[in-house]
This record gives sequence, C-alpha cells and structure tokens, in this order.
Amino acid sequence: MLDVLTGFVSELRQAGLLISPTESLDAAEALHHVRLEDREALKYALGATLVKSSSHWRAFETAFEVYFSIRGPQFDIEATEPGVPGGEQPTRDGNGSGRGAGGGEALSEEALAEMLYRALLSANDAQVAALARQAVSRYAGMEAGRPVGGTYYLYRTLRSLELDRLLERMVAAVRSQVPEGHLTGLEERLARDELASRLNRLRKEIEDEIRRRLVADRGVEALARSLRKPLPEDIDFMHATHDELVALRRAVQPLARKLAVRLARKRRHGRKGPLDFRSTLRHSLSTGGVPVDPKFRYPRPAKPEIFVIADDSGSVAAFARFTLHLVYAISSQFSKVRSFVFVDGIDEVTRFFERADDVEEAVYRISTEANVLWVDGHSDYGHAMSVFWERWGEEVTSRTSVLLLGDARNNYHASQAWVLSEIRRRARHLYWLNPEPRSYWGSGDSVIGEYAPHCDGVFECRNLRQLEQFVGQLAS
Repeated sequence: MLDVLTGFVSELRQAGLLISPTESLDAAEALHHVRLEDREALKYALGATLVKSSSHWRAFETAFEVYFSIRGPQFDIEATEPGVPGGEQPTRDGNGSGRGAGGGEALSEEALAEMLYRALLSANDAQVAALARQAVSRYAGMEAGRPVGGTYYLYRTLRSLELDRLLERMVAAVRSQVPEGHLTGLEERLARDELASRLNRLRKEIEDEIRRRLVADRGVEALARSLRKPLPEDIDFMHATHDELVALRRAVQPLARKLAVRLARKRRHGRKGPLDFRSTLRHSLSTGGVPVDPKFRYPRPAKPEIFVIADDSGSVAAFARFTLHLVYAISSQFSKVRSFVFVDGIDEVTRFFERADDVEEAVYRISTEANVLWVDGHSDYGHAMSVFWERWGEEVTSRTSVLLLGDARNNYHASQAWVLSEIRRRARHLYWLNPEPRSYWGSGDSVIGEYAPHCDGVFECRNLRQLEQFVGQLAS
C-alpha cells in the first residue's frame, strides 16, 4: 500500500501539485484511520491531506482513480467477467477470451438493455455495476496494447446504451405508477433528477471499468501520463482549449485576491529607511546618551502607476486579456492603472474598466468596441508604438511602470524601437511580457531582439503561474 501511495504522491507532483514531505507523512497517517475498502472515505482522507486548492481537485481525482483502481490477477482484462445477478454467466470461445476483450456474450443486446433498465429503475447499485462491466465488454471494443484513450471507449459504450432513450423510458414508467398517470410539474422534475443521477452513477461505473482495464493493460504509470492534465495556473495561454479558458477565468479571481493580500503585506512590512539621527539622539537621553535603540525613517512606499500596452491580435489576445483582468483585479495596489490595446492601430481602453461593474464585461467590450485597426488588421508594433508616443508619451512620468504585452511578431514592418528608448527614459520601469516560448524569440518576424535592449526586463509569461510571479515583482 505504501508503494501505491508513494507512486500516487509522485504523480501528483508530476501534475504540478506542491506536496511537502510532511504532507506525504500526513497522508500515510490518514490511511490508518479509514477502511481501505471504502474508496470514498480513502479519497477524501487523502484529499484533505494533499490538496490545498479546489482548482487542483480534478487533477487529484484523476490520479486517485488511476492509482487506487482495482488491481490483481483476478481483475485482468482477460479474466472471466463476474456473473450478472439474476442473469446468465457469460460464455467464452475456445481459447478462453471473449469478443471485445471481455465476456457477456451470452446476453443479447435486448436482454442487457432490459436488465439495465430494471436495475436502474429499482436503484439496484450492485446489479448496475455488474451490468456496466458487461456493457464495456460488449460495446467498448477494447483491445490489449491498442493506444486509444479511455474517452473513445466511453463514447462507444454510451452511444450503444442510448441513455437519453433509457431516461425517457424510466420517466414514463414512473408516470404509469401514478393512479391517474399524471405527475405535477414538480413531481416530474424531481423524478427526472433522481433518474438522471442514477444514469450518472452508471456512467461513472463504466468510466471506472474502462480505466481499470486500461491500468491492467498499460500499467499505472503509463496511464497516469496519458491522463495527466495541466493545472489551471500551468495552462498555456496561447494553446488553451475552450474548457481550459473557462478554468483559467475561474482561477483568476482567487489568484488576484491572494496576490493583493501578499502585495499589501509586503508593502506594509517594507525594509527600514535611513537612520533618523534626531529621533535617535532624543531617545538616547533615557539611557545616558547611549544610542541603544537606533531610530529609522520608515519609508512611505508609493504605489506605482501602471500603463499596460497589450497586443490584442490573434492567439496573443487571450494572454493580454488575462493580464488586464489580473492587473485590474489588484488595481487597489497601484495608484493609477491605464490600459491600451493595439493591433496595427492603438486605443486607450481604460474607460471600459471605469464604466463596468465586472472586469469580464470590460474585457468583452474591449474585444468588440476598441478602435485598434489602422490598415489591414495585422500586427504592426512599430506604428502602434509611434502613435502611443505621439498621443500619450508626455503622460509617462518617473512614477510610471510601463508593461508591454505581446509576442513582438511584427509582420516584417519597421520596429520603431526608438520609441521604447524614449519611454524608458521617462518611465520608472519598462517591462515586456512575451507569451511565446523563449526558444521562439527572434525567429521569423519576431523583433523582440530589437526591443529588449530598451527594457528593464523581458520575461517569458505563458501561464498564470508565471504571470503571478511577475506581478508580485511589479508592485514591490
């Protein structure tokens, strides 16, 4: 069991969860206080000791299902399927293996569907679990060694079972049990929700069975690698799927709250300032003129002023919008925040944030209303920077930190790098955040090499974790 737990903790670390040795020991201790055959109790005991963020729960749950799947030779893919309660034992062919890497051939499709319908209607969980195994054997078509993901097998099984039709049939059966054959709207909704929850349990039983067979076929480590998903804070902005972008949006607000508290604390407990000679002498009178307790002038840390200039073209737009979202979510830590977005033209979009009650609304309005096109709608950093300097350059002061966001892919236009030199001369700091991998910088139409000498720093910023680290430096 300890070997399984060690592999499980290692997998969680591979997936990006930060787990200390102390937490690993706490997890091992938790095993002494739950029954190992109670999977739900085991899962939540380990989750309580190892998971520190709700956004990490999905990665934990996937790893748990793989590492604590049912194991042993009696559960091998080629092993005889358990019998179905109330049904016949599945038959095998001459060499001891069933079609589709499993048994269940003695039951016809109609008989399997009928038994599943009756088991779900009567809420017979044991029979539903056994029939789920039969359904995987019959419909998934799993083949040993075949490099196909579990989602494909799940799709094939659920498509054959036609769960939507099964739900309507069960609802009709519930209606027929009412004397007048009619349910009120509330009664039908409650009945439908209960039956839908039973179908969800069936789906989970099928997923667990498919995962168990994949573990038996490929091994725990190989399957864990194939199922591993990045944590929200490690998702690449430029290659995120729709579902991953949704997860990123959910992660921004908790991250912003944590970052704002951290920045406020850091500013409140800043380093001591220079020695206050007069105050030190005055306090030394009580000790005979000996300056036992030196006094210092504690600095009043000024909140920086932020100008954010963001490329809003193509896949870079997702990165720019998440950065704007985060900066405005912690805007209380800055004296002023002004935002500009560009493609080949440039527009100030601070007004959208001032008028919106929600940052998401402001970001949406930027994408639909900002005037960022000049000629053809292809990125032109040189023209955008020139217009910025002409219209707003005088407003950059020694208290201003300028933050440039973009991949610096300029479509072979003139870079106008002199503008960044002028901005840097007037500004407190000038930073560039690039969402491309550092290995891509300077290739093709990238002109980051012309801009970098004029910046205080150029940072690779491909995910929320890197963005959090940078913003922590920015407000210090």
